[in-house]
Amino acid sequence: MKKILLLLALAGAVFVMPTNAQDKPHSIASVMDAQLGREENEFTAAAEAMPEEKYSFAPTNGEFKGVRTFAEQVRHVAMFNYRFAAAILGEKPPVSIEGPDENGPASISSKADILKYLKESFAYGHKAFATLDEQHALAPIKNELGDTRLGIAALNLRHCNDHYGQMVEYLRMNNIIPPASRPRPGR
Repeated sequence: MKKILLLLALAGAVFVMPTNAQDKPHSIASVMDAQLGREENEFTAAAEAMPEEKYSFAPTNGEFKGVRTFAEQVRHVAMFNYRFAAAILGEKPPVSIEGPDENGPASISSKADILKYLKESFAYGHKAFATLDEQHALAPIKNELGDTRLGIAALNLRHCNDHYGQMVEYLRMNNIIPPASRPRPGR
């Protein structure tokens, strides 16, 4: 059953690989790392697109009581990137992830510092995803985030994507077109 799940996960991930990458041999690590790279590119571009003076923005109209600010969204994802990667590697995160409401360290507050924290969290994620080989990806582990390294990696991708969608809404509420939605020459 585990091998079938692994094959299905890899088949889905390979399906969305760019054409030029099709010529290279694939591994669990390379496929998952490519997916993390896509999340990193879109998420980081969205975080960079919001002006610093809008990092404190949180929607207020409608059912938005108590939602995270834009800055908290970015720090939250960075903090969980560290948690997911540390779980995959079986180690303690290399930086502080403590902060209120799972939003990472509140002391990281400027746009530049938040972006640095985010980018470093993705770099740590790439380090962890590089260890996902056939021998260890589905080996049982004990962690509150999941029971296999591959499962934790998949959860990491889903988590980034979920918050990316929220950030897109925040950008659009501020009349900013998310970078991934902007017209591209030649398309």
